[in-house]
Amino acid sequence: MTRTHHYEVTVTWTGDRGAGTASYRAYDREHEVESGDKPVIGGSSDPAFRGDPDRWNPEELLVASLSQCHMLWYLHLCSVEGVVVTAYRDTPHGTMIETEDGGGRFEEVVLRPEVLLADPGQAGRAAKLHDRAHELCFIANSVTFPVRHEPVDAVS
Repeated sequence: MTRTHHYEVTVTWTGDRGAGTASYRAYDREHEVESGDKPVIGGSSDPAFRGDPDRWNPEELLVASLSQCHMLWYLHLCSVEGVVVTAYRDTPHGTMIETEDGGGRFEEVVLRPEVLLADPGQAGRAAKLHDRAHELCFIANSVTFPVRHEPVDAVS
């Protein structure tokens, strides 16, 4: 059975300094991302593009979304398979290139999850579940660039 899900957010530009977009340097890149009653996410562009380094940029949010999706699928699969995870931390890295026309694209994202397991005998099974989590991740299945994972499983 196929199910369809819908997601709505509101993105509001808050960077008008009084002259709007009269010139490239006349406005700030600040904006807010909202959805329902959730806390507002303060966004901007990457500092390389005149953005505020203290705010999230879309590129960071994309990398974070890939990491979150993989983690949530992985934890689900581990719970179903009886693999006990006691800690999970990822430090993903995304590589984006700019093109000569001013645009750009991601070349790849590498997930580097560090997983703490309760039982050393489960390490082999735990490692294989990363592959399955990658296959099931909605976000990874929606992007056109490679998403790789280089997990480090440890036991407590």
